[in-house]
Amino acid sequence: MPGAGAAPGAETVPGSGTGPGRTQRSAPFRPGRASDPAARKRGADTRALTQLLFSQLKEVEPGTTEHARVRSALIEANLPLVRYAAARFRSRNEPMEDVVQVGTIGLINAIDRFDPDRGVQFPTFAMPTVVGEIKRYFRDNVRTVHVPRRLHELWVQVTSATEDLTTAHGRSPTTAEIAERLRISEDEVLACIEAGRSYHATSLEAAQEGDGLPGLLDRLGYEDPALDGVEHRDLVRHLLVQLPEREQRILLLRYYSNLTQSQISAELGVSQMHVSRLLARSFARLRSANRIDP
Repeated sequence: MPGAGAAPGAETVPGSGTGPGRTQRSAPFRPGRASDPAARKRGADTRALTQLLFSQLKEVEPGTTEHARVRSALIEANLPLVRYAAARFRSRNEPMEDVVQVGTIGLINAIDRFDPDRGVQFPTFAMPTVVGEIKRYFRDNVRTVHVPRRLHELWVQVTSATEDLTTAHGRSPTTAEIAERLRISEDEVLACIEAGRSYHATSLEAAQEGDGLPGLLDRLGYEDPALDGVEHRDLVRHLLVQLPEREQRILLLRYYSNLTQSQISAELGVSQMHVSRLLARSFARLRSANRIDP
């Protein structure tokens, strides 16, 4: 039995050290290794189901309804692995459901790359990919650097100007319009957005209470690393018919033609902000349709 205060994922080795046991890190995650017999049974069942589903996946043609169904079942069966990985980042100031969602992207990538014939257990193969995706998310989106006071105060003005210009023009303002309104350079506007994101990432992306408007970054448009890293074209192809025509075209340009958001905005004659919103909305619909949300 682990000693008092032992961290999850650690085990006590009897007869080691000077006390009744010493705590050491366990081997890489293997579902079902807990001391609880019921947990071991669930882990064994999950491994058996995963092996069966991968066998089925090899027998069906990619892009078909059956392939998407089996793939979705694999995702659902292994979500506990994602939650286990996400729990290791619980101390970070980020909603756990967001971390699980990002980890699920890593799980999808692991499923797409896994070769069961190599003799490696899927959890052992998938865990580094899931954890790596989560770490990349924190690296790209959650910064802990100190934000100078002046820059934060300027960010508040940028936020206010964005709201005023959106109301006045009935559309999202450009960086140039915000800069002109505040009599600052466009570089300063962009620096304020980045600094504000570092200061409080969640508040920038959250919708404004009471007015129904999206958050500042959503209105200005930005490259979403979580979306950029997704490579599940079979899933997209299968579900495209469920999306409006414009969203279908944007997804095809993004994931099949590999265009950036800026290139797509130029191709369609719309703002990058609008492309960013449509991509996020489309991707949310695809996730929901495949039941991969936690």
